[in-house]
Amino acid sequence: MLKSLLVAGLALATPLSLALTSSAHAAEGDWPKRPITLLVPFTAGGTADIFARMIGDHLNKVTGQPIVAENVGGGGGTLALGRLARSDADGSVIAIASTSNLSIHPTLLKDRIQYQTLRDLAPITQISLVPNLLVVNPDRIKARTVQELIDHLKANPEKVSFGSSGVGTTQHLAGELFMQRTGTKMTHVAYKGSSQMMPDLIAGQIDIAFDNAPLLWPHIKSGKLIALGTATAERLKVAPDLPTVAETVPGFQAVAWHGFLAPVKTPKPLIEAYAKEINAFMERPETQKRFEELGVLPMHTSPEAFAKLIGEEAGQWSKVIETAGVKPE
Repeated sequence: MLKSLLVAGLALATPLSLALTSSAHAAEGDWPKRPITLLVPFTAGGTADIFARMIGDHLNKVTGQPIVAENVGGGGGTLALGRLARSDADGSVIAIASTSNLSIHPTLLKDRIQYQTLRDLAPITQISLVPNLLVVNPDRIKARTVQELIDHLKANPEKVSFGSSGVGTTQHLAGELFMQRTGTKMTHVAYKGSSQMMPDLIAGQIDIAFDNAPLLWPHIKSGKLIALGTATAERLKVAPDLPTVAETVPGFQAVAWHGFLAPVKTPKPLIEAYAKEINAFMERPETQKRFEELGVLPMHTSPEAFAKLIGEEAGQWSKVIETAGVKPE
């Protein structure tokens, strides 16, 4: 079924379901009376695109309207979210977005953005959390705990390299945050995606990295990499013996996430109706199983909680970016 949902290209609009349902949501009167556009600020086929189409298919059934998923890549998500900010606030246009789109790019790409996240957009709900892990190449780094790594870095300033999937990604900023919180210095090596970084990390061309847990587990299990900690606030249920980095570096957290938003003037009852339906879908066992198969923690929150997360993360990452002097490529 998912394969049939992944037929879309850059800026290509694809109806998720052409058949309208007659059994609409209890708050039927609140839903838009025209097709709903779901903006996806990523190219088709990625994790966020899969999420958007799964949830879009559900919304089609409860709203009685076709959901048109439109992939609007480019500009680090600024094109899609700029369009969302300018859209009619009647619930007919919503979007999925990520940590980078909402809490990193407003600082990193501030000269290119014509909107402010919480001023111009209305958070609906968070749907996912993607853990990042701190890993080392065991032949290059002998540290087996976060504290041992910190001690090694302090004894060898700027001699250790850390890789990332690109400048300004959560993986890159996790490394910058780690250095700022621990008073250490490393050399950053940016790649064009984790798929390019991973072979060099395994081969010992770079020493350590923060990266998404789903990508790292196979290499950790094979012994090619060693995990020192998870960058989540709490230990992971799938790896309860793996400490959090925060157990050594208090307050440290560097994760990725996704959520849904609407234009800021969208009526509150409609925002709440969307949140209720998306959260109900996220609570289904089959939905949670699918998310977990993708290595992602399923989430469901209130609009207020999601807004709080966006603001807190934006505050953290803006300080990291400005302190480190990170510039977009």
